Order: sequence, then C-alpha cells, then structure tokens
Amino acid sequence: MTEHAELKENKMGSMPIGKLLIEISLPMVISMLVQALYNIVDSLFVAKLSEDALSAVTLAFPVQNLMIAIATGTGVGINALLSKSLGQKNQDEANRAANNGIFLALCYAVLFFILGLSLTRLYFEMQTDNPVILKEGIAYVSICTMLSFGIFGQVTFERLLQSTGRTFFTMISQGAGAIINIILDPIMIFGLFGFPRMEVAGAALATVIGQTCAMGLGLFFNLKFNPDIHINLKKFRPDFFTIKKIYAVGIPSMVMASISSVMTFGMNKILMAFTSTATAVFGVYFRLQSFIFMPVFGLNNGMIPIIAYNYGAKNRKRITKTIKLSICYAVCIMLIGMTIFQVFPDKLLSLFNASESMMEIGMYALRIISLHFLLAGFGIVLSSVFQAFGHAVLSLIMSVIRQLAVLLPAAYILSKTGGLHSIWWSFPIAECVSVLCSIVFMRYVYKKEIAPMKN
Repeated sequence: MTEHAELKENKMGSMPIGKLLIEISLPMVISMLVQALYNIVDSLFVAKLSEDALSAVTLAFPVQNLMIAIATGTGVGINALLSKSLGQKNQDEANRAANNGIFLALCYAVLFFILGLSLTRLYFEMQTDNPVILKEGIAYVSICTMLSFGIFGQVTFERLLQSTGRTFFTMISQGAGAIINIILDPIMIFGLFGFPRMEVAGAALATVIGQTCAMGLGLFFNLKFNPDIHINLKKFRPDFFTIKKIYAVGIPSMVMASISSVMTFGMNKILMAFTSTATAVFGVYFRLQSFIFMPVFGLNNGMIPIIAYNYGAKNRKRITKTIKLSICYAVCIMLIGMTIFQVFPDKLLSLFNASESMMEIGMYALRIISLHFLLAGFGIVLSSVFQAFGHAVLSLIMSVIRQLAVLLPAAYILSKTGGLHSIWWSFPIAECVSVLCSIVFMRYVYKKEIAPMKN
C-alpha cells in the first residue's frame, strides 16, 4: 500500500468525526449549492421567454431526473463498494469497481441516445396538446437525452473522487460545469454575441456542454490526483460479479431516485387538469427547493464513505457519531430553508417573472410544501445510512411509501375534494408517514449491523 493510501486510511479511520465530516462534505455542499444555483438560473432565463416555456421545462424534468437517478444510483453503488474495499485493503476490488462503473456510464449514454431519438414526442403528447409547450419541450428533452454522455460521465468520475475522500476535486469539476452552464445560458437562449437565438433548446445545449466539461475535469482529476484507484479501460472486460455488487446497493438507490420522476409526472398530470400555471409553480418549487436539499445531499455524499469505511473496519463508535452529527447538520440546513420559504415566498416567485395568478397559487404552495422540510432532512440522512450499510432496499421502501403510496394518492384525493390549494398538503402528509417508517427501519439496521460491533 502506498504512503498516500495509508494517510487516507488514517484520516477516514482516526480523524475526529466532526472535522472529518466537514472536511469531506463541505466541498460537496459548496458544489451542490453551485449546482442548485445553476438549476435556478436556468429556469430564470427560460421564464423570461414565457410561462409556456417554463411549463415545457417543468414537464421535461421527470426525464432529466430519470437520467440523474440512474447516474447517481449507480454512483452510490460504486461509492459504497469502493470505500468498503479500501477499508478492507482490497485494492483489486476497488479498481474493478471503478472500471466497471465507467463501463456502465457508457452503456447508459447509448441507451438514452436511442430513447431520446424515438420516444420524446410521445412523452410530451401524453401530457399536453399545447403546441408551444410541445415544440419547446421536445427540443429540450431531445438535446438532453441524445447528449447524455456528459451527465453519466460527470457523476461517475465525481463518485470515484468522493469514494477516496477527494471531494475538493469534485467541487471543482461540478462547480466548473455549473458556471459554464450559467455563462452559456443567456448567450444560447437569447442569441447574444452573434450566437443564434435558440430559446429553450439553447438552455438544453448549455446544460450538456457544462456537463461534458465537468466530465472531462473529473476524468483528468482521477487520472492525475487519485492514486487509490487505477483506471485502465484498454484491457477492460466487464466483471459481472463486481457489477452485481454495485447494483446490490445501486439498483434500490436508482429506483428510489427514479420514483421521483414518476411522482413528478403524476403531479404534473394532476396540476395540468387545473391550469398550466399550477404546473409552472410546481416547476419553480422544484428549482427553489433544490437550493435547500442539495446541501443535504452533499452532506450525505460525505457521510456515506465515512460510514462505509468504518463499517469495513468494524468501528461502531465512529459510525454512530457520524450518523448523529449528519442528522443535526441536515435539520439545521432544512430549518433555514423552511424559514426562507415561509417568510419570502413572494420574493422567490418574483424571480421567475410570476404573473398575478402564478403569484397567488405559488405563495400558498411554497408555504404549505415547506412545512415538511425538517422531517425531510431527518429522513434523507437515514435513507443514506441504510445505503451505506448495504440495506438500500429499505431506502427504496421509504421512497415508494412516501411518493407513490402516499403523496400521489393524497394529491389526487385532495384535488377532487378540496381543489387546487389543497393538493400541496400532500407533501407534509407523505413526509410524516415516511419519517415513521425510517425510524422503524433504523432500529432494525442498528440492531443488525451496528450493535454487534465492538467499540
């Protein structure tokens, strides 16, 4: 083992948890905030075109979320397997996890190229017959899916860096991609500096260019500054046993994240029955809430390799302290977010050129939905804990219960009994049920995985 690897092992296994969690998570939190900022800025520029353009991007969100879900779900599996292998000093397994993860990213890029080419129009025609929304939405999704190699490559290389504790480089690659996107958005949407005016299609092209640049940086950082793994695809052959291990954790996480696409698609259908303005409000909410949730996801990305490493090293004390601190940090972040949504909903909506009707619907919606933020912070951390211990199916069950078994049925029932304003209460209702389930599952994981360890 190299001297660098020994230092890395000492840090993950002996550095004070509070300092370690901040050191690993902070770059990810910053990069996630930048990522959330670019999501918001992207929609801000699109909103200046028209409310229909904003609705088109909102209807496209489930497809984008599906790609991200597959990329991050696979990444979670790579992260857990690679970190655990390093904790067990199994270098060969760590290398196989890295190389097979890159192979899977390439496969998904090809798959979504085919799907984007053949199914995009059908997807939008299932949701609306508005010709403007159809035109703009088809253009947006076609570009994002057919050039999806950027997002799959970006997420994969970032996860390799996270798994070995090099989150600073992840922050640089992800932040650079987001900044490039922000710069290109107005140029490509509105046709500045002699560039042709592409409107919504320009927003999509700016997005994939940013993702591709981030992918290139991620590859460079892994090759140059990540000696804990060895990327070599020249003599690569898929190792199906390693892929199976990746998906033992990755598939539940992937399906769990994909469920959000199903939920969003269903909510869009319910809201479109009232007005496309309600759909635009829902899209604005998702952009705004990402600015609150993304830092928590960044915290989780730092927490998972710490837990996985110390799980491999059988260190109970460090594991429990990591979980407790992560919950405290997540709840504090969510408290700040809830306060902003409760006090300044009108200011937030005005950023998106909200019309009078959009302001009326949106102010009520943001205040009601944000009531579930505190519970969500607690649940998100526990869901990631389950994944770190290899019990990702528990996270999947939580997500299914929350978004499919409770949220969508509640939204549909409330839409029929109480009208548009009552639909937003489905979010706090679903989160209450989800947290109760997460507490029960955490007791099971503690007794099975943590309690038997020696301090």
